[in-house]
Amino acid sequence: MAKVAAGGPPEKIPRMRSAVAVAGLLALLAGCTFADAEVRKRAASDFGCPEDEIRVDVFRSSGPGGQGVNTTDSAVRITHLPTGIVVSCQNERSQIQNRASAMAVLQAKLLERRRQEDAEQMQALRGDGGRAWGTQIRNYVLYPYQNVKDVRTGMETGNAVAVLDGEIDDFIDAEIRWLRQNGR
Repeated sequence: MAKVAAGGPPEKIPRMRSAVAVAGLLALLAGCTFADAEVRKRAASDFGCPEDEIRVDVFRSSGPGGQGVNTTDSAVRITHLPTGIVVSCQNERSQIQNRASAMAVLQAKLLERRRQEDAEQMQALRGDGGRAWGTQIRNYVLYPYQNVKDVRTGMETGNAVAVLDGEIDDFIDAEIRWLRQNGR
């Protein structure tokens, strides 16, 4: 069947095949929704969470809504077992829509948790950030006299040009002695 849009070519509207409609009807009669398994698999695979790590609870939603509230189990609670994150949704009238919304919220929470863990790991790698002005390791004085002094170890030399050319063996030895003395 074609639908004609204003000023454009006809669009095809997908039709539900009779076999799919019958399968959906049988699934509804059996007590589960047709797209339940498909939505769950698709949503679980979207963010790489295996199905066995998720527990889905279905219950009746609360609040005003008339007679339909007491007869349909449309509210969904999803628990991510490894982290203990619990997400529930009862905004929509359909269990499928509530499940999709809850999966999206769970995905966002897991992504936020992953970002937070990555940020903590990066902070641990960066350290305390104690490198600021005034906490330098060596002082280089080139004018009016030449002097290089290691602030931590007290090692000092008057040959600044040699140190700048890469002759820092004396400073390395002093650093090793200083680390051994301080037990680091």
